[in-house]
Amino acid sequence: MSSSRSTEDREWDVLGAHGDDRRPAGARRTERRPALWRAPFSAYYYREVGYALTGLPVAIAGFAVSVTLFCLGLGTFVTVVGLPVLGALTSLARGFGRLERARVRGMLALDVPGPEPVRRVRPGSWGAITARLGDGAGWKAVLYQVVMLPWALFSFTMTLVFLVLGWALTLYPLYHWVFPTYTSWKGYRVFDFRDSDGIRHLYEIQSPWQIAGLSLAGLLLVFLTTQLVRGLTNVNRAAALGLLGR
Repeated sequence: MSSSRSTEDREWDVLGAHGDDRRPAGARRTERRPALWRAPFSAYYYREVGYALTGLPVAIAGFAVSVTLFCLGLGTFVTVVGLPVLGALTSLARGFGRLERARVRGMLALDVPGPEPVRRVRPGSWGAITARLGDGAGWKAVLYQVVMLPWALFSFTMTLVFLVLGWALTLYPLYHWVFPTYTSWKGYRVFDFRDSDGIRHLYEIQSPWQIAGLSLAGLLLVFLTTQLVRGLTNVNRAAALGLLGR
């Protein structure tokens, strides 16, 4: 039993040595990544895709709340209103952090332990506010909400574009007939222009070899997209470990 356990651990280490995220104590992966040859057809990959696509609205909400409360808190800092607002900011950021760790655990197969609870030194409402103001984990969660919005936008765009393009090219033989049937094109028109001498340059995908070549290029892109999405989501794993974990 212990021998098989140690063998499994070594396999995880080999995975990490090939570019996967290293995990601090307490964090663990809950599922092994599929091999490259079956990645485009695995639920694991499409959960990663789902994470990248749903991450943008979540990031927008977290960014909007964090920036709004931070600016409001700084603007009213000279009054008694500013401190509770900043305290509420760290509390809400922790809540967004819990949501993000749940998404990372469920969709990226990485279980990131949450930070320690906020420690109150003084009793009463003022003690609760000062504890929130001095909450390092809460401020790291605020930082996460701010810095991850541009990355969420980038990940959303890259994932959607390459995912759709790869499968559209791969499945082209199935809908090639649409172009000669319903348009004046004999196949998908790659370009059509006239040069300075008035000579027309036209290229359409219409022969069997062209169709097969385009489909194979799309299939290659499908496999490469799995590695792209893996790299994009690895950044999210590292950010969750560094800013939302213990």
